[in-house]
Amino acid sequence: MTTEAIILAGGLGTRLKTMIKNLPKPLAPVAGKPFLYYLLKQLKQNKIERLIFSVGYKHEMIEEYLWEWDDEFEMVFAIENEPLGTGGGIYQASKLMNQQSAFVMNADTFYDIDFATMSNQHETFKSDLTMALKPMKNFERYGIVEVDENKNIIGFKEKQPMAEGLINGGIYLMNKNILTDFKFPNKFSFEKDFIETHYNFLQFHSFVSDTYFIDIGIPEDFEKANIELQ
Repeated sequence: MTTEAIILAGGLGTRLKTMIKNLPKPLAPVAGKPFLYYLLKQLKQNKIERLIFSVGYKHEMIEEYLWEWDDEFEMVFAIENEPLGTGGGIYQASKLMNQQSAFVMNADTFYDIDFATMSNQHETFKSDLTMALKPMKNFERYGIVEVDENKNIIGFKEKQPMAEGLINGGIYLMNKNILTDFKFPNKFSFEKDFIETHYNFLQFHSFVSDTYFIDIGIPEDFEKANIELQ
């Protein structure tokens, strides 16, 4: 099983600015604890041992908080001197990977998947990348990921009102060298510039999990998380 994870924790939290003041988004207070607390607790429960943090904005505050977890994980940091986008952040962090694959997750999303089951599927399918997908109903905030009966990712649809569909849950399991075969600028989107443009050329599979999901990126869901994560 993969026991290494890249955590994207460099976001500015612009849409939450009035609610979290001068804190970086991963430290946004949710039910009395930094949101990052819930992710670290989840990772510990899923036997993840080594964390690679992609950080930028106010990274010193994040690093200071993580000192409390020093006995729980091995941790290293990939520091962005300027925002690199999700793709640039992941690419920089991937250079610090020890294993042949690593989970990748956003520090503003909690998705209660089974990491071991996802890892087993990734190995069985010999995937280059496995994307965790959340079934959703009556939504318009997220785009749609299309899959076939063999769990292959076969397409994407832009954000629009939908009665139901599968959305990108923000957790991936990717192989170490997946980005090195392509040329990208220093700053790029992992989702738009890589996944949505290369899924036909690589082995991209879906891992569907209808488990708890919350994205605190907008005030409404931030307030919701304060109730549900207690």
